[in-house]
Amino acid sequence: MPIQPLLAAITLLLIANTACAESRAFITNQLDNSVSVINTKTQQVIDTIKVEGKPAGVAVNKKLKQVYISTPEAGGFAVLDSDKLKNLRKVKVGGASLGITVDQTGQLIFVADWYENSVTVFDARSFEQLKVITVGKSPSGMTVSPDNRWLYVANRVDDSISQIDLKKLTIRTTTKVGAHPFGIAIDNQGKRLYTANVESNDVTVLDSQTLKRLATIKVGARPYAVALALNDSRLLVTNQDDGTVSVIDTASLKELEAITVGDKPEGISTDSDDNQVYVANWFDNNVSVIDTKNLKVVNTIKTGEGSRAFGGFIAE
Repeated sequence: MPIQPLLAAITLLLIANTACAESRAFITNQLDNSVSVINTKTQQVIDTIKVEGKPAGVAVNKKLKQVYISTPEAGGFAVLDSDKLKNLRKVKVGGASLGITVDQTGQLIFVADWYENSVTVFDARSFEQLKVITVGKSPSGMTVSPDNRWLYVANRVDDSISQIDLKKLTIRTTTKVGAHPFGIAIDNQGKRLYTANVESNDVTVLDSQTLKRLATIKVGARPYAVALALNDSRLLVTNQDDGTVSVIDTASLKELEAITVGDKPEGISTDSDDNQVYVANWFDNNVSVIDTKNLKVVNTIKTGEGSRAFGGFIAE
C-alpha cells in the first residue's frame, strides 16, 4: 500500500480508538432506580439504565469492561456492560450491599454487606462466591492498594479501618480512625490512605502499610467520600451538610478551598484526565464538575432523583 493511504488509514484507526476510549461516569440515582451514564468529554448524559433495588455503590472493572452497581434493597449487585450500556445480570449477596470495588487485576469483586458486617468476595468471570470475610460493624467504603496486596474497608459504626491481605483473604490488622468513616481512597504510590469521617467532620490520613495515623484534617459538615487528583497533589472531600467540596493540598495537608457544589454532595470520582472531578449531589439530582487546577465548578449536569454514586464510578 502507498505510504499516504496507509498513513490515512492509521490516522482513522487512532481516531476511532480514541473515540471508543472516552470516559464515562456511571451515576447511581437511588430514588429513581436508575443509572445515568455521562460522556465526560461532552459532559452530557448519553443513556439512563434501569437498575432496581435502590442502586448506590459503583465499581468499574476496566479489564472486563464491566460496571458493578450495588443494590441494597435487592441484596446484591447488578452487572453492566460499560461499552454497550446494557444490563448483563444480577448477583445475590445477602443483607444490604453498599460499598463495592474490584481488585487491580479485574479478577475479584468485593461487596461490603452493611447488615452482615462482612465483605463477600466473588470471581469476576463466573460470579462464584469465593469467601465471606467478617469485618467491623457496617462496612461501607473500600479501596485496593495499587500493588494489589491489600483491601481496605471502612467500618462505619466501629470507627475503624480493616486491612485485608488479598493473598490470604484474611484481616491483617484493624485500626481506629475518626467517627463513622465512610469513603476512603489510597494514593497511586500506595503510601497514604485517606478516610472521610462523617460524624467527626474530618479526614484521617494513614500510612497505608502500617495503618499508623499521620494526620487528622478538619473539613466541612458530614464528609462522605474522597477522591485524589492532579497526580495525588489534591484531595477532594464531599461535605454533605455544607453543600461543599473541601480541596486539600496533600503536601501541606491544609485545606485550600471549600467549593460550593449542589445540595447534599455524596459520591466523588476523578476523570481520566486527572484534573476534572465529578460530584453527585443527592438532593439536587445532578452532578457538579470541578476543575481542580482553577478550583471552580465548570459545569452542572442533570441526572436522576437521588444521585449518590458511591465509589469509583468513572470508566475509561
